[in-house]
Amino acid sequence: MRAPLLGLREKIAAFRGSVEAALFALRSGLQQRSDAASAREVLELLLDTFHVVSKVEKLIKVLPSAPSDWQKEDGGVSLRSSVSVENSTQQDGTTMRETQSMLLERIASEMNRLKFYMAHAQNLPFVENMEKRIQSANVLLDASLGHSFIDGLNNSDTSVLYNCLRAYAAIDNTKSAEEIFRTTIVAPFIHKIVALETSNNAAGSSGDELENDYKQIKHFIAKDCKMLLGISSTDKSGLHVFDFLANSILKEVLSAIQKVKPGAFSPGRPTQFLKNYKASLEFLAYLEGYCPSRTAVTKFRTEAVYIEFMKQWNVGVYFSLRFQEIAGALDSALTSPSLVFIQDSDLDKRSSPNLILRQSATLLESLRSCWEEDVLVFSAADKFLRLTLQLLSRYCVWVSSSLHTRRGNPSPSPGCDWAVSATTEDFVYVIHDVNDLVSEVCGDYLGHISRHLSSCSTEVLDVVRTSMLQGGDKLKEVLPLLTNTIIEIIVDKSVEDLRQVRGITTTYRMTNKPPPVRHSPYVVGILRHVKAFLEGDKATHYLTQETREEILLGTVTDITRRYYESADEVVSLARRTESSLQQFRRKAQKRAGAASGASDDNVSETDKMCMQLFLDAQEYGRNIAALGLKPADIPVYCSLWQCVAPADRQNTISV
Repeated sequence: MRAPLLGLREKIAAFRGSVEAALFALRSGLQQRSDAASAREVLELLLDTFHVVSKVEKLIKVLPSAPSDWQKEDGGVSLRSSVSVENSTQQDGTTMRETQSMLLERIASEMNRLKFYMAHAQNLPFVENMEKRIQSANVLLDASLGHSFIDGLNNSDTSVLYNCLRAYAAIDNTKSAEEIFRTTIVAPFIHKIVALETSNNAAGSSGDELENDYKQIKHFIAKDCKMLLGISSTDKSGLHVFDFLANSILKEVLSAIQKVKPGAFSPGRPTQFLKNYKASLEFLAYLEGYCPSRTAVTKFRTEAVYIEFMKQWNVGVYFSLRFQEIAGALDSALTSPSLVFIQDSDLDKRSSPNLILRQSATLLESLRSCWEEDVLVFSAADKFLRLTLQLLSRYCVWVSSSLHTRRGNPSPSPGCDWAVSATTEDFVYVIHDVNDLVSEVCGDYLGHISRHLSSCSTEVLDVVRTSMLQGGDKLKEVLPLLTNTIIEIIVDKSVEDLRQVRGITTTYRMTNKPPPVRHSPYVVGILRHVKAFLEGDKATHYLTQETREEILLGTVTDITRRYYESADEVVSLARRTESSLQQFRRKAQKRAGAASGASDDNVSETDKMCMQLFLDAQEYGRNIAALGLKPADIPVYCSLWQCVAPADRQNTISV
């Protein structure tokens, strides 16, 4: 079978060779066809490019022969035709100016096609040889389109402006249109304002204020720019690519301010800076009013000119200066070596009629300054809120440090020595002012802040409210310290009368005085300082009923504690002494061999002392009751009663 198989293999090999040859020929043909198609495409592209270039050149050549009024001679307008272009119309009713703009739009459309061809025919010698012609056509188109656009602006021709803007959009050259509008329409008016301000500066008026300038610019925009802004924002016109607001109007305004009024951006004069800043924000809001949608507003705010304009306003430095001004005023008031009282004729009295101390009035004035219209910058509201809380904290530290200084602890802050020599009346004034400040901060002042931040979210308002209420709580924390200081002062005065308690021992040890039947004279004076304070005009007028009751209970409790300690000491000492004397007497009687006689039936000196202390405690309890308190409700008085009362009256307090 080898011979047939070999023959079959040869046939198959021959057939395979013929198939491969046919396939190669087919592939070669297809490649040639593809190359030919590619070459044809390139040729067609080159032909199209050539035809478009030729067409553009022909159309451009037509431009000078068409009647137009954009040719300027010696600053005037020279017409090629004796008939005004505005009045000259073609048979279809269109003006020559409009015809010219339509022709330019057509050329621009062809140039757009040409750019497409150029992008697909790069590095081809034929195209490279045509680059000069294309560049020349571009230059002529830009110049002619610029003249037509200016002509449309000067004559307020809506049709011409539409055609020119579509032409600029077609060749992707929006910047040229924006620049022409800026230099032709916007800049001359801004220069008039600059010239006017320059003359005003020479006359001595303030030259860095912007509010009046913005008013004139707004009027100018509404009168001379509204039409173009309306055209560029027309829905579905394809002209949204232009941003005349930012790149024409705002750009020229920024340039003029930087050149003529650079001081307007300086935060060194905070009042004028804020006035100019708010006027600028209002001006930007006015410009945003011409944006047809929120998307357009967002686009306007992301423009480089807008960002550059906002960078000119250094709000951080402005806040630092205001911080120094506001915090410095409060710090100056709090470092005074003594409390300063507001006189009826002072301005502080009229702005803070309920406050007594200038330190407190300065705090309230500083707090209000943070949120005044001529101080607050909304974008820095968080910083002003922090400053508000810092001012409250500074005042609280001043009060607490002063009280620590009174107790002998040196204070690192100046202005705290006033508390060393302060009277109860002084602390009454401080308590009154703190209560008034708490009411103001948590009431009207908080509402004032909320109104300024009304545009913020509910979450932000809740945080602000919580922060301010915490500031009010910080003020409330110093009230117990102040009331305790008043209590200490009154108690220290009352201690002088309590020293006479120890004199009872001398009275009954050194003399053979009979048992007492009435209280000691000193008892009447123990609470006289408490009564005098509470019935005084200052406490009645400036302290709340709650505070007076707190001071009353605190002073009576502390005085009673001191009283109890003195009485307990007298009783303990008397009983020890009595025990020693009894032992001595018993020993003496044993030596004398005598029995205890009538002396055992007599009242002992210790019993006389306890009787006197009991009578005094009863009278003291009646004095407490006269002040409106129940002695039995005071634990330390109960201890005093049990210390001096007879055994049969230990459990029943009756005064």
